[in-house]
Amino acid sequence: MTTAFGPVPFALVLASRNAHKARELETLLAPWTLEPLAAEVELPPETGETFAENAAVKALAAARATGRPALADDSGIEAAALGGAPGVRSARFAGEHATDEDNLTKLLRAVPPGGDRRVAYVCALALADPAEEGPPQLFEARCEGTLAEHPRGDGGFGYDPAFLPADLPDGRTMAELSPEEKDAISHRGRAARALAARLRQRAGSGP
Repeated sequence: MTTAFGPVPFALVLASRNAHKARELETLLAPWTLEPLAAEVELPPETGETFAENAAVKALAAARATGRPALADDSGIEAAALGGAPGVRSARFAGEHATDEDNLTKLLRAVPPGGDRRVAYVCALALADPAEEGPPQLFEARCEGTLAEHPRGDGGFGYDPAFLPADLPDGRTMAELSPEEKDAISHRGRAARALAARLRQRAGSGP
């Protein structure tokens, strides 16, 4: 076999140690499975200016370190009132060691109640195959919405408690949706379905 992408579902190394992302992607990509990144593998810092750049460099690093197909996710939120910030710094918006609550609190303070409250979730998935030359395959998607004035809901993670998705205009935040409802409309769900379609295409064409 000249490529790691075979005609049957195979395991992908997940170039992330974010347990929330791992759980969502495992569901979205079944029957393909995800394997955790070995503790000794170091991922490069996220210094890219776009989600795609960050995802690509992480996927390549994991694929080269393991010799296996690797998947990386870089995602975050863009606020129109902040010129697209926090963007690629979503996970570090309130500092390098900020919690989800810290980041959300800062965003809610930064966007004025009477201002432009349009937001968008953005996800870039990068799939790198060590047996193939060239850049990783990229799958990008968005989910548009507005920023709630106060967080609500216990589900999801990150900025979900204050993200009101435009696709479900019933007043619920992402954190108030069931996992199935969220996956159907989320940025990660859309990107993962595009990736899964590509994997099925590759599997159908054989090694």
